[in-house]
Amino acid sequence: MALRLRHRGPDGEGVWAQPGVALAHRRLAILDLSECAEQPMSFGSQVLTYNGEIYNHERLRTQLAGPWRSTGDTEVLVHLLQEQGSGCLQSLVGMFAFAAWDTRERKLLLVRDRLGMKPLYYQLLPDGIAFASELKALLVLGQPEIDRSAVRDFLFHGYIPAPKTIYRGIAKLPAGHMLTWQGGRVGIERYWSPSAAIVARSSDDTVQELDSLLRDVVPAHTLSDVPVGVFLSGGIDSALTAYYLDAPRTFTLGFDAGARSESDAARRAAEHLHTEHMEMTAPQADFAAALEQMPELFDEPFGDSAAWSNYLIAQFARREVKVALSGEGGDEIFCGYPRYWSRVGARSTFFNRSLARYLPPLSRLASSMQRRAYAGLPAYAAALGGSTARQIDHLLAPHWLEPQYDYLWFYRQHWREDLQPLAQLRWLDLNTDLAEGLLTKVDRTSMAHSLEVRPPLLDHRLVEFMLSVDPQVLVDQRRRRGKLLVRTLMEPRLPAGHLERRKSGFGLPVHRWLRRHPQLLREAVSRLMERGVLRRPVGTEFRRAWHLLVLDRWFAAFA
Repeated sequence: MALRLRHRGPDGEGVWAQPGVALAHRRLAILDLSECAEQPMSFGSQVLTYNGEIYNHERLRTQLAGPWRSTGDTEVLVHLLQEQGSGCLQSLVGMFAFAAWDTRERKLLLVRDRLGMKPLYYQLLPDGIAFASELKALLVLGQPEIDRSAVRDFLFHGYIPAPKTIYRGIAKLPAGHMLTWQGGRVGIERYWSPSAAIVARSSDDTVQELDSLLRDVVPAHTLSDVPVGVFLSGGIDSALTAYYLDAPRTFTLGFDAGARSESDAARRAAEHLHTEHMEMTAPQADFAAALEQMPELFDEPFGDSAAWSNYLIAQFARREVKVALSGEGGDEIFCGYPRYWSRVGARSTFFNRSLARYLPPLSRLASSMQRRAYAGLPAYAAALGGSTARQIDHLLAPHWLEPQYDYLWFYRQHWREDLQPLAQLRWLDLNTDLAEGLLTKVDRTSMAHSLEVRPPLLDHRLVEFMLSVDPQVLVDQRRRRGKLLVRTLMEPRLPAGHLERRKSGFGLPVHRWLRRHPQLLREAVSRLMERGVLRRPVGTEFRRAWHLLVLDRWFAAFA
């Protein structure tokens, strides 16, 4: 199992074992590079194997008696667990997934960080439990049956939401949760439940508090004994991250695709912020290579085509640094997605609902009309998700379907009727797509190159503060723009016009490519029909054709 995760920790390996229990660790040495920080690490009755960083470990260390052998965060965490058990989780500032075995009580504790930056999978076995950072390690124990409901969920979301995985019997621990296992008894509970209550503040006070918080939070995420860099795009969030650091190294990925490349804007920001800047230009998006790599990266179907861009920038940065900061999370906490100003659900009219009902379900126009037909939670889900429920039911073979399947089950868990519309959407973003989509993409594509990526904008202290800010002051629906608070803060600190650029993102131009190579989709769909997964073909106009290409490649690699 540990060998399968060597890419996550090429700097060392360790195994601790006693009758009936074994813990393994792959080390990516970032804090305290000496042998004293190797894992699994034990203290008292606690044995720990841990992935991540505790940014406030030095302050926490001063509250503990020791004795100390290392200067890193792992030893602080194992001491905290010995003294406080799971009660120490509230004091941790960082990103982490860890397992702690209590040799006295013979009890296992599994924990995933508040926002889900680090992954944790587990499998209940007839005589115990197994766990790992990625699915590929658990598959050493055997490949379980495919969970057909997870295929439906993948087509609906573009990822498989926690606690499900593509396999029956293997689960993801949800973000902000902990699991205990003792003598075959399992308990799972959420340990972080932030408040969504709005706090009244003046505009000036809000900007000042945010500025003060960022001055503490962003530099804290550079804690490292190895070189650190920053991913710099042409957007606001990465420039904000770089601004709060002292002359950082910055890395930009550009494309030979004209309007899609953010290199020029990133270069101007780097010059303005006096960073040590490096650029890489990808001559052309290599879709074939991206599709081949996806199954190996994620071990289950994952449909965000921007994963390939993340993979390339991580590969580039890893030549120079071992840790990189990124601007992930800014759109979620600062309300930066177009859905925040597009009045989700307002276009549900009799005309749109009628078109959605009678147009061919898989056409591009039908996809648009089906989204316009919804109101309430279904409308929010449509703004976030992949294919519609009607399309999936029309596309999958009958034995892959389930009568009256609730495609909204994941979103329904986090739907807050007590919140106003923009706050509802922000809450959904933070509790659903963020961990299972965005942060999964960042973790796998970076750790494939043994690069640790840290998103300081998702520090839980910053998230809790932004949840207390009324999202109405962050969005101008008339001018169709968001992140007003950050714009006010950063406009005088960035090059003129930097904040006026259209958001382009790092997604690949999939539909343009498919129009040039339609046979690739035809062949993929044909294979899925032969496997009995799909019942009918689709054309290149199908809005989520990339998801079908990914599904086909996953079946070819794993089924």
